[in-house]
Amino acid sequence: GEWGEEGGRPAGNLAEGRCGDFGVTVKELRELMELRGADALQKIQDGYGDTEGLCQRLLSSTTDGLSGDPADLERRRQTFGCNFIPPKKPKTFLELVWEALQDVTLIILEVAAIISLGLSFYQPPGKESESCGDVSAGAEDEGEADAGWIEGAAILLSVVCVVLVTAFNDWSKEKQFRGLQSRIEQEQKFTVVRKGNVIQIPVADMVVGDMAQVKYGDLLPADGILVQGNDLKIDESSLTGESDHVRKSVDKDPMLLSGTHVMEGSGRMLVTAVGVNSQTGIIFTLLGAGEMEEDGKEKKGERHHIYKTKKQDGGVAMEMQPLKSAEGGEVEDREKKKTSVPKKEKSVLQGKLTKLAVQIGKAGLVMSAITVIILMLYFVINTFVVKGRTWLPECTPIYIQYFVKFFIIGVTVLVVAVPEGLPLAVTISLAYSVKKMMKDNNLVRHLDACETMGNATAICSDKTGTLTTNRMTVVQTYLGDVHHRVIPDPGQINPRALDLLVNAIAINSAYTSKILPPDVEGGLAKQVGNKTECGLLGFVLDLQRDYAPVREQVPEEKLYKVYTFNSVRKSMSTVIKLPDGTFRLYSKGASEIMLKKCSYVLDANGEARSFRPRDRDEMVKQVIEPMACEGLRTICIAYRDLAPNPEPDWDNEAEIVTELTCITVVGIEDPVRPEVPEAIRKCQRAGITVRMVTGDNINTARAIAAKCGIIHPGDDFICLEGKEFNRRIRNEKGEIEQERIDKIWPKLRVLARSSPTDKHTLVKGIIDSSIVEQRQVVAVTGDGTNDGPALKKADVGFAMGIAGTDVAKEASDIILTDDNFSSIVKAVMWGRNVYDSISKFLQFQLTVNVVAVIVAFTGACITQDSPLKAVQMLWVNLIMDTFASLALATEPPTEALLLRKPYGRNNPLISLTMMKNILGHGVYQLIIIFTLLFIGERMFNIDSGRNAPLHSPPSEHYTIIFNTFVLMQLFNEINARKIHGERNVFDGIFANPIFCTIVLGTFAVQIVIVQWGGKPFSCAPLNVEQWLWCLFVGVGELLWGQVIATVPTERLPCLKEAGLGLEPGEEEGEELAEDEEEIDCAERELRRGQILWFRGLNRIQTQVLFEGFLCLQQEVTQTRRHLSLNLHSTMKHEQFVWGG
Repeated sequence: GEWGEEGGRPAGNLAEGRCGDFGVTVKELRELMELRGADALQKIQDGYGDTEGLCQRLLSSTTDGLSGDPADLERRRQTFGCNFIPPKKPKTFLELVWEALQDVTLIILEVAAIISLGLSFYQPPGKESESCGDVSAGAEDEGEADAGWIEGAAILLSVVCVVLVTAFNDWSKEKQFRGLQSRIEQEQKFTVVRKGNVIQIPVADMVVGDMAQVKYGDLLPADGILVQGNDLKIDESSLTGESDHVRKSVDKDPMLLSGTHVMEGSGRMLVTAVGVNSQTGIIFTLLGAGEMEEDGKEKKGERHHIYKTKKQDGGVAMEMQPLKSAEGGEVEDREKKKTSVPKKEKSVLQGKLTKLAVQIGKAGLVMSAITVIILMLYFVINTFVVKGRTWLPECTPIYIQYFVKFFIIGVTVLVVAVPEGLPLAVTISLAYSVKKMMKDNNLVRHLDACETMGNATAICSDKTGTLTTNRMTVVQTYLGDVHHRVIPDPGQINPRALDLLVNAIAINSAYTSKILPPDVEGGLAKQVGNKTECGLLGFVLDLQRDYAPVREQVPEEKLYKVYTFNSVRKSMSTVIKLPDGTFRLYSKGASEIMLKKCSYVLDANGEARSFRPRDRDEMVKQVIEPMACEGLRTICIAYRDLAPNPEPDWDNEAEIVTELTCITVVGIEDPVRPEVPEAIRKCQRAGITVRMVTGDNINTARAIAAKCGIIHPGDDFICLEGKEFNRRIRNEKGEIEQERIDKIWPKLRVLARSSPTDKHTLVKGIIDSSIVEQRQVVAVTGDGTNDGPALKKADVGFAMGIAGTDVAKEASDIILTDDNFSSIVKAVMWGRNVYDSISKFLQFQLTVNVVAVIVAFTGACITQDSPLKAVQMLWVNLIMDTFASLALATEPPTEALLLRKPYGRNNPLISLTMMKNILGHGVYQLIIIFTLLFIGERMFNIDSGRNAPLHSPPSEHYTIIFNTFVLMQLFNEINARKIHGERNVFDGIFANPIFCTIVLGTFAVQIVIVQWGGKPFSCAPLNVEQWLWCLFVGVGELLWGQVIATVPTERLPCLKEAGLGLEPGEEEGEELAEDEEEIDCAERELRRGQILWFRGLNRIQTQVLFEGFLCLQQEVTQTRRHLSLNLHSTMKHEQFVWGG
């Protein structure tokens, strides 16, 4: 059922009764869990006597746990909630459709289409009278009236299509991500005591009152109170950011919090808060609150928290509305709103594109308005002044029809001018990339992150797990008088020494340390327990032996005496009794300490020979120091045989652990992943600075950075520790100063011993820095919960898919499913590819637009009629754009993309080379079309189509123009594949089957339209000769392309770049944009009272008219919706883009 709760206080008697079963309420428990240490103990004493008392109130037992009776569990879930943090509610498909509709260009199109539809059904009542001007007699009138609605319908159909595609795209992306989430959640299990038996249950099934067993390596799934513990140490850095481990004990600090890691020891805890009431749950709800609060505000003024309980996976899921924190949630809201806006407006490309689209759209609007005005003036002057007719009332309908025709021509010009294909191209390109990036181990959560990555100038990476494998591994060993720089072959080692070594490692280590098979096929084996011991066990496996049988022979209870590892001893020793009654002691520890206790060493034959102090010094110089310089930890493994009688005095440790025989000294490291140095070299070649931010000490960090290639000997760089970094960037008052950061970051390559706050400071410092002319675009990797702020602050946050915590994933933009740095390089490649695909498409699209607009405009002004009819324009516009965006946006990336520097945020979308191509091809096409328009009828010896009366049948003349136009676009599409002025435009064309299919497909459809399009498409069938001429002119595009490529760009000073990024002053404009979000772009333009200039067509092409006010759409999804897309193309290509 549903019931309202205010922070857990029951509302209504129903819930009262339910709570009454337990002697404590959710609210009390939540208040209790917010306390720490002594305060918490005090509160427990005051309220419940002791933990045992609290346990009784929760109707549980410290020894036997819960009964496990389903009814009881269900009741606990009803009262205290499930251990399940509900995801944000996904948007329904209809909501997505509605969002897609809210788009300026689409709205203009819809309005135009509806007007055109309405007018096409309007039949003038009056009979045509001769005096009203040239109206062809009524024969074709019927046909035209029948075909009139086709235009409007075609536009509406395309709008519907676009909207559906956008919505579908968003929806499938969301679904994919949810699938991944639920897969992660189902795998986690935890140990609890029920009815006195220890069982494993899925984390989601835990309830308040459960008795959970916690041990080393666990991630706590719920909040609880320690009931019994031995040496329990917890890493609470995921909540507090403090890296020191916190000691927990029943009498000092018994509070255990969800999302923290157990680092040592074991214990039992009473679960007191699960799901959304646990500490992690509360943080999660705050994270998710931002968006939900805004919805909530509109719905109701006074908001109570409604927990809707739904059956879900057999449990009850709580649909959360944000938990208000006690101190002023409202302030937080405002903060949230502030912080969540930049995230939306982040994408550089979307910003530039929207700006460009708005500029082109405005230019188109001006053009279409002028077209309509000129047509009307010409008509009015021609009819009433030149021919001196008077306006007769019965002629009004006919004049209106003329005006309508002019209006439709105007709308057509507008429709062609607005580049709907742009956002579609972005969407398709991004969707395609995201799909393919999944295979490259990048799970993209925010589409725009993919493209922002292409502009990245800096990457701040963690060391452990990203650059390295996060597994201790033995890489060198000194064994039998030989220093092996790689793991030796078992055959090279004396068998007796090998046996000793295997036993020494297997027995003298905690039996909880083990190596398990990998979770994922082909992954690395899983190391459980102490990492160093796992490294040694791995060494045994590398020597093709197994430690498990040894441990089975000597189980833990047979160990005679164990000296456990501690920081004073810096070693660990274990004594066993051999079958002949003698004792053997195995010992291992830090080499400098262990070697002092060794009197013998095993030689190449496995025999012990004496080991004197000077031998020891020799060994330190020859073996240990070289290992340490390479960032290895050295560990010595030794043994000693002891006589059984008189039995040694085991308590006199100094007497026992001495006169040892050294078996081996090994060097252990957390090795750099093999593919990382190459990946980092690629980054540096691509103009991306890689910085390492790690919690490790500075020497190891430096050694690893050198191995990765982050620093090269002789370079000018600095490596700092966190303390020193903080000292340098803060002023006397301890405040961080941007100028001070600016002095450091350009040379900083390694930041060691750093806290998460340092990481955030560094990222923020680099992003806010203004000493370089380009604003830096920073990517960050992180895995801990405490990396959340840095991930959110960065332009692109990468979370680790395997090692990362949920909070880190929630804050990130891309999840690396294999935790591997080289996947980041793949992301850069895809991001750049998106950028280039868009540029290719722009180059193609703008040529079409410029030519079509000018043809329609001049044609209309000179011949009173657009040579390209509305439906033809739509075919060119929608289908060519949609298909072309598919074709050009799906070019696969090549390694060559990594050879250039990043484009930078302020780089124009349309480079000079592209501008040259656009204008060059535009000129060619215009010359051809105008030639055909004015002298085509003489060349082909056909009837002229110019100055045809209102409803005349389609002419061959205009059909040839239309056909030539389309064929020129088709061949220009091949030219558009290269944007940096390369000569070979066919390079790698067969690597992209989609492209070939589309070009051939469009060609086929064009033939059908021309030969059988008839009245709706205003086409008359052409003969073979005419077709060949059209094709010849089309192929001319390719030759002309070569001519253009020959002209050096520098020689054309008249060119300007277009589609610049944000002007520096406009970055601050973002704040303005927030308040005005609701105000539609177009309105904002008007409000700014922009004065529209019109300085001849040439200016329009070169500079797209004016520096329009930046109008970043609210979200990627919205910007993507200037799309226009036709049904067939979707049907055909949907599987490919989305279904794959």
